[in-house]
Amino acid sequence: MTAGGQAEAEGAGGEPGAARLPSRVARLLSALFYGTCSFLIVLVNKALLTTYGFPSPIFLGIGQMAATIMILYVSKLNKIIHFPDFDKKIPVKATEFNQWKNVVFILQFLLSCFLGFLLMYSTVLCSYYNSALTTAVVGAIKNVSVAYIGILIGGDYIFSLLNFVGLNICMAGGLRYSFLTLSSQLKPKPVGEENICLDLKS
Repeated sequence: MTAGGQAEAEGAGGEPGAARLPSRVARLLSALFYGTCSFLIVLVNKALLTTYGFPSPIFLGIGQMAATIMILYVSKLNKIIHFPDFDKKIPVKATEFNQWKNVVFILQFLLSCFLGFLLMYSTVLCSYYNSALTTAVVGAIKNVSVAYIGILIGGDYIFSLLNFVGLNICMAGGLRYSFLTLSSQLKPKPVGEENICLDLKS
């Protein structure tokens, strides 16, 4: 049930705890699903842009956005996924939102819209100019940063010493691996080593 559905149930007289929370299996599978898709999109983008030589990263990004909208629409028609229909009152509510007089809010809103586009474009561009492994490593570094920021300002992190120590060990290992991977890729190979490799291949 979505948050909107839960709010409607509570407004209709239902108890706040009546709505079922997602199970651990659902949360685990959704996390694995996200991680798998995030990993595969890097590999597929790399194959399209380098192996097959697709000429336009921008066209690829636009195609992915168009496919996302179409798949969501078809899935909703076939009742595979559920989300609220477009409400004509939403634009009115958005324009009447009281924070539009706040300059900081307006700047953050515009920045959010701009970053949404840049996120997809930068992923495609990074896959084009770098290896799939480099893009995955940069994504891992991003995830580490997001995790620490979420601890500080997210509001949903429950502190425990064991959890905090384990989290830091995991983050340190990820950063160390990312550093070693990027260092090995940026280090130029000696000329003698390249000649040896060519001799072995011949």
